[in-house]
Amino acid sequence: MESAIFATVKIPLPSSGNRCKCAAQSVRALPIRILTVGKKRSAGIQLVVDEYTEKLKHYCPVQDVRIKSNPKNARDSMVQIEHEDMAVMGLIKSNEWVDLCGEPLSGCTLIAFLLVIYQRSCPKCGIVLMREFVSYFFLIMWMQIVMLDERGRDVSSEQMASLIADAGNTGASSILFCVGGPYGHGRQLRERADVSIRLSSLVLNHEIALVVLAEQLYRAWTILKGQKYHH
Repeated sequence: MESAIFATVKIPLPSSGNRCKCAAQSVRALPIRILTVGKKRSAGIQLVVDEYTEKLKHYCPVQDVRIKSNPKNARDSMVQIEHEDMAVMGLIKSNEWVDLCGEPLSGCTLIAFLLVIYQRSCPKCGIVLMREFVSYFFLIMWMQIVMLDERGRDVSSEQMASLIADAGNTGASSILFCVGGPYGHGRQLRERADVSIRLSSLVLNHEIALVVLAEQLYRAWTILKGQKYHH
C-alpha cells in the first residue's frame, strides 16, 4: 500500500563530464547516511571510514549504519538476501518520510494535520480540503536512495558531486547510500532505489567498497566547495 501511494521516481544520473556544474556554488547540505550489510569491520577499515566521515561532517551531517549480514542465520543464499532486504527496508521505512523541518512524519503529525483541515474545511466545500492537503503534501520530503551495485552505472567523481547537489533540488530530505551484503541487494531495495551506481568495474570487497565510497563522498563535497583536494 505504501509503495502504491508514494511511487518511487527513478532519478537519472548527471551527464558525464570533467566539471561539476554545481562546483563552488551554494549547495544544500543534505544529511548523508551510509548503510552497509556485513560482518563486523576490521579495525583498520573502521579507522579509515571514521576518518572520512569526520571530514564529511564539516560539510553535512553523516551517519554510518551497519546491519549484520545473514541476521537469521539462513543456510540458503536467497533466503539470506530476503532477510537482509527486510532489515534494510525496515530502517528505511522508519525514517523515509519527513516534514520540512526534517522530523519523521509520525502518526501524531498526520492526526494534527487532519484536525487542522477539519477545522478549516466546510462540509459543503471540498476545494478547501483539497487545497490544505496539497499544500501539506508538498511540505513532505523524502529520502533519496543510491544503491551501490556491480550492475549499476559507472560514475565519475564529478558526477557523484552533481548527484549530491541535485538531490536537494529534487526535494530530498537526505541521501542514503546502500552497500549490500555478500550476495547483493534484495528485491525491495532494488525497486525502491532512485539511483544505481558502481564504484568500479572491478568486483570490490565490501569493506574496500565502503572505504572508496567514504573517500568519494568527501571528494564530492570538496568539488562542490571548489577546494583543492580534487585535481
